[in-house]
Amino acid sequence: MDNLLGILALAILGYLFWQQRRQSELAQQFITQRCQQLGLQLLSVARGSHRLKDDAGNWCWQTLYLFEFSADGADAYEGCATFRGLRPVQFYVPPHHMPG
Repeated sequence: MDNLLGILALAILGYLFWQQRRQSELAQQFITQRCQQLGLQLLSVARGSHRLKDDAGNWCWQTLYLFEFSADGADAYEGCATFRGLRPVQFYVPPHHMPG
């Protein structure tokens, strides 16, 4: 019985790791695409915090991704994107200087 529980725990951990990798790849693609649409240069993407519940108290896998971008190549700003499961639910770009 202990072996069965160990195998089950290992399978659950493997599944969660696989889902996190998949979510990270989708977040990278989504953030890159959004920055291109806005005419911004993407500098870096990092995974932030994880939560198992959203603001409404519903169970879900929610992750915050932080990214740095530049509008003119000289300044750097930090934005964020929130994913719930494999779907983006929020994309925030702070006010920034646009070259003109």
